[in-house]
Order: sequence, then C-alpha cells, then structure tokens
Amino acid sequence: MTKKEIVKDIADQIGLTQLKTKDIVQKTFDAIVETLVEQGRIELRNFGVFEVKQRAARKARNPRTGDRVDVPPKNVVTFKPGKKMEERVKQMTNVPLMSAEDEAGLEDEEDNDQLATTGASDGRIER
Repeated sequence: MTKKEIVKDIADQIGLTQLKTKDIVQKTFDAIVETLVEQGRIELRNFGVFEVKQRAARKARNPRTGDRVDVPPKNVVTFKPGKKMEERVKQMTNVPLMSAEDEAGLEDEEDNDQLATTGASDGRIER
C-alpha cells in the first residue's frame, strides 16, 4: 500500500478531500520524523515505538576486491510494534510467503544501500 492509497482510504472514511487528508497524513509523518531527530524516540500507544539507535562500527569486506574495510558507526531507526499490532498480525491468515527471489532482492537492496554509503558489505542483513 502506498501513501496515496492510505490518503484515499482515510479521505473516504472521514469525508475530507484527498488534498486535505494528504496534508494531514504528511504532517503526521513529518512530526514523527522531527520527534525522532530531536528526541530519538516516539511512542505511539497501541501502534509501536520508533527509536533511533546507533549501529556500532565494524569491519566489513568489499565483495569485489575482498579487501577489509572499516564501516563507521551510523544512526538507524528501529521499530518495535505495540501489543495490539502484534496480536493482529499474529492472527493474519492470508500473508503471502516470501519467495527466495524476494529475500535475495531484499538482501541485494540492503547490500547496495550499504555499498553506496560505505563502499563495502559483509553480506550481513540486520533487521
């Protein structure tokens, strides 16, 4: 689902225009990001907790050359779902299984992101 689809669903439910609803949704996202930047943590009851954590520096290997590379520490956003979200997700029955190709694609995307910022990847996937 995209932000556009979320906006449409909410606008239909509450009777506001999509433009006004889009503005509200975007301001909500902006407030979450701003709170994370300023305070490092935001707790949304019954939804979950977003928190900024620092990933430790580590040694990695450039897969093209095999050279060891120092990867500096970096800030990452983590999310821990709230109790209600966890319960609802556990009850889901129609979750599509992730194929090996999908998982490989996720790994490639994460490796590419890391290569773009650090020039190296050791193949680890942190979730």
